Amino acid sequence: MSPAASPSGEAEVSDPWVALEPGTDPAERVRVLRRAHETFTAVGTVPRPVRAVVADSWRRSARAGVGPDGTASVELADGDLGAYRAEHPLARVMPLFRELMGTFAADGEHLLAVCDAHSRLLWVEGHPATRRKADRMNFVPGARWAETAVGTNAPGTAVAVDRPVQVFAAEHFIRRVQPWTCAAAPVHDPRTGRVLGAVDITGGDRLAHPHSLGFVQAVARAAESHLALLGPQDDPVDAPELTALGRDEAQLRVGGRRIRLSRRHSEILVLLARHPEGLTGDELLCALYEDESVTPVTLRAELARLRRTLGPSLLGSRPYRLMVPVESDVAVVERRLEAGAVTAAATAYAGPLLPGSQAPAVVRLRSRLADALRTALIARRDPDLLADWAHAPWGEDDLDVWRALAAVRPTPAVRSRLAALEHELTAGPGRQHRSPW
Repeated sequence: MSPAASPSGEAEVSDPWVALEPGTDPAERVRVLRRAHETFTAVGTVPRPVRAVVADSWRRSARAGVGPDGTASVELADGDLGAYRAEHPLARVMPLFRELMGTFAADGEHLLAVCDAHSRLLWVEGHPATRRKADRMNFVPGARWAETAVGTNAPGTAVAVDRPVQVFAAEHFIRRVQPWTCAAAPVHDPRTGRVLGAVDITGGDRLAHPHSLGFVQAVARAAESHLALLGPQDDPVDAPELTALGRDEAQLRVGGRRIRLSRRHSEILVLLARHPEGLTGDELLCALYEDESVTPVTLRAELARLRRTLGPSLLGSRPYRLMVPVESDVAVVERRLEAGAVTAAATAYAGPLLPGSQAPAVVRLRSRLADALRTALIARRDPDLLADWAHAPWGEDDLDVWRALAAVRPTPAVRSRLAALEHELTAGPGRQHRSPW
């Protein structure tokens, strides 16, 4: 079947998501695509032989500032990668991916790859020699293969358009990737429908067949069915979760309910979650109130109201304690920092802990957590992580972070902001940078 011209002048095949139909000469197709790619990178127009899905992807890649001679960057490494993978929903179906695709990848000298919803590769497995070749283009675990980072490629494009896609040879936007062919399909959360990531098969021209696209699509559907059978990973009704970062009023998720807590009740829950052994009334009084004139009667009234909100099965007394373990976003950030997973910790950090709280124990915890994370970010020297912190409301006046950012990304905007902060610092006590915690 010969391609038919679309109204836009671009070629279409009978299945626009298949890169190479049976009967097509792969070598000739490669030559045509290379000429088309050079035309696009030179003048910005897409010649007719390019499939519509690829043409659209090339345009998105160019708008994102991707150059044809670029390369993928590794965003997750070592402890960060391990911690992130362990918590990712797709970790639960990796055994299934290996069972369905492992032998096919090894025998065919292909690679099995799985990425997250940001197109960061979490697992890359398969034939050893093929892996070594892929390493040279940073097709490795932890590398970001989003369209906005490396242009057209199967896992990145599958996530971008939320459907299975095959990319053949010079359809790849980055030249060093053009010897490869890949097919990928997005994997969705069976409950919410959101994209969790994509599963991909990558190798040589032998993958340029409609069967490879159908195969990876079937694997993705099998994974979604398996996730549905497994049920929710982190949402059991008997495991309450407390969210207190970046908000003045915490939220407790328990028994299928979402409870918005008052400011004082938020402080109490944060402290009790950190002290599963419980706290006495006197200990809570000192932790919550700066004013020593506050009486135990006031605290007992607050706890009585909190017990009515939560129910007696969750809040106990003598000492005051939570009757079941409560996970908190504070604990998640702390665990990731302790494991050296700085990127994962920064991802989980939604802002200072209960920023409006003046409770002494909360103020201390807020300061310790923020200082630990910002210290880790400064030590890591990752420009993207530092920029995320510096441009967040809690980091816009953080002089140390801006200095660290200027050292690794000295753009005019960064240098200008740093100069303004340093000027404020020398202008007098009234102009020194303020801490958000």
